[in-house]
Amino acid sequence: MTHLERFLATVERRAVDYPASWLGIPHPDALANLYTHFGVKTEDELKAKINDDVFAVEMPYHSPTSNAIYAAFDFAKDKHGNPEERTLTAPGFFEDFSDPKDVDKFPWPDPAKYIDPALCRKVVDDVPKRDYAVMGVLWSAHFQDTCAAFGMETALMKMVAEPEMFKAVIDRITDFYLKANEIFFEATKGKLHAVLFGNDFGSQQGLMVSPDMLREFVFEGSRKIIAQAKSYGLKVIYHSCGAIHDVIPDLTAVGADVVHPIQALAAKMEPERLKNDFGKNTSFCGGVDAQYLLVQGTPEQVREKVRELKQLFPTGLVISPSHEAILPDIPPANVEALFDEVRK
Repeated sequence: MTHLERFLATVERRAVDYPASWLGIPHPDALANLYTHFGVKTEDELKAKINDDVFAVEMPYHSPTSNAIYAAFDFAKDKHGNPEERTLTAPGFFEDFSDPKDVDKFPWPDPAKYIDPALCRKVVDDVPKRDYAVMGVLWSAHFQDTCAAFGMETALMKMVAEPEMFKAVIDRITDFYLKANEIFFEATKGKLHAVLFGNDFGSQQGLMVSPDMLREFVFEGSRKIIAQAKSYGLKVIYHSCGAIHDVIPDLTAVGADVVHPIQALAAKMEPERLKNDFGKNTSFCGGVDAQYLLVQGTPEQVREKVRELKQLFPTGLVISPSHEAILPDIPPANVEALFDEVRK
């Protein structure tokens, strides 16, 4: 099977020669370590060496305040630190606002000014011609951005005490992403196969807010964002870290094809439980613990986990680290063991 054929068959839970796999998005320092270990000089050479099936590309976004679409909103009241980091726990622009009419007081960016369709086409056209499944990384984290708009603690209180204010902000953020993503989808039409969206809903032990609150305030926006991508024929991978077992059916219901990343040590996120509870209707991506196993385990322990996952998910699981960001503390030998065992 080609990389693309294997990816599509895996996410559609059809028979495969072996499950698809994805390296994720390594931190630059981790990438340097991997290049040295594998004796390669480029990401393409690395992916060819490990037989990776997915090539991820990020939407180009360049504004006066950000060079990353995931940090498009300059909500922070205190201007310090890295401007491209979400300030979830810091006071946000809307912290003291209560009237939904005040939503227009923020200088909302126009994505059309900061997304160049030609650059969008270029990042996809530059993907090496190896039959990869090409995945656009768009995030479109409307819930996380809304938390940043108020500051996390204030945002969660607004959901209860001033729901119309919270809805006004999250709806405006959702509209931004719908406009931004349409530019990217139109520019790359026929060249993409999948897209990665995401919001972090979970902690290590459970959801940050109740399932009912996510259904009331968040999932309708997720449905719109996903529906737009699927109108372009794309597979949708939806990311959320943490213990999200209780809302996986909701993510499937709003259109997600794949749930990522199976944070393996989070509560109720054991692969066996996910397979038994949701395996008939939902596919997954992840599963190889990046909190402990990949960091402190041995290559043989990594291989053993991959063998377990392949037995449990002969298809329906894109095998990958349980977080998209490979960090420098993961020994390259464990990455080698993971991908070598996948294709055995």
